[in-house]
Amino acid sequence: KYIVDDRGQKTTVLVPIKEWESLNENYRKLQSKLKVFTSIRKGLQEVKTARKSGKKMQTLNDFLK
Repeated sequence: KYIVDDRGQKTTVLVPIKEWESLNENYRKLQSKLKVFTSIRKGLQEVKTARKSGKKMQTLNDFLK
């Protein structure tokens, strides 16, 4: 549902609470996924940079120990 001003311009949206909660939950999940993907991309860029410079990197096995 929309509320419009005296010129007919939409100024406000009314959303049922259940739908609003669902939208917020989906938004939180997407934000979390974005954070993970951004971190992965940053990590891959760090690996690429380290390889170009010849810097020795820690192995996954060493990291897990």
